[in-house]
Amino acid sequence: MKNKDIYNFLISLARDLNKFYKLKLNKKFKAKNKGSDSNYDPVTIADKKFEKFIRTKISKKFPQHSIIGEEFGLKNKKSDYSWVIDPIDGTRSFVIGYPSWSNLIAFCYKNKPIMGLANFPILNKFYINQDSKKAFLFNGKKKIKLRSSNCKKFKHAKISGDFHGQYSLGKLKKVKKLLPRMQFPCMDALSYSHFCEGKIDTVFQSGNKIWDIYPLIPIIKASGGTVTNWENKENFKSGNVLISSSKIIHKQMLKMLKPLN
Repeated sequence: MKNKDIYNFLISLARDLNKFYKLKLNKKFKAKNKGSDSNYDPVTIADKKFEKFIRTKISKKFPQHSIIGEEFGLKNKKSDYSWVIDPIDGTRSFVIGYPSWSNLIAFCYKNKPIMGLANFPILNKFYINQDSKKAFLFNGKKKIKLRSSNCKKFKHAKISGDFHGQYSLGKLKKVKKLLPRMQFPCMDALSYSHFCEGKIDTVFQSGNKIWDIYPLIPIIKASGGTVTNWENKENFKSGNVLISSSKIIHKQMLKMLKPLN
């Protein structure tokens, strides 16, 4: 399987998704809570329609590949090649018409994400890696090479983060030095994408699922970023995520987040 074939397929898929959204899904949808009363996790018919559209495109082009998606689970073809789909990352934003939601898609080899797509239909742009060293932003007709920031000093770092309500106030007091530094909004996958443009120096989030982070990992790495969980492990499928523009900043962030591990 050549990276070039996957790359071209993902570019075409991003453009098809934008057309599909404008023709079929550019309207209001009611959200249902698929989580618990204390853990609001909205889903809409649009989530399911997007995922069906993506699955159909992948299955037609690569019928032997496995697919796992947030809404319809695993379709296992017992292949070394697989796809991970988040049809709408940021359903809360989608429901209220905020443009930070996206379609996230990862192509994996032996369960390792090697190519990713973050597509933002309302913003008419998408982020994609061509290989392990090159990633691009397609913004309208512009193609821009992505590169994370060159910030090396923690005191100057622009920090974006979200605990997603998973920690008590008592727990958060243990990271009280970090809280005042969280001055840049964490907007779904858009924050990770802004990191790849060099606009933010470090991003952290808790409670990610595999479809939340797998599509972003290849783009972040190809842009020069470091990606681990909060225990500094690179090989993870879900949970708490930390990305940084330099090893120095990453080390300091791990130290500050350690009380929550």
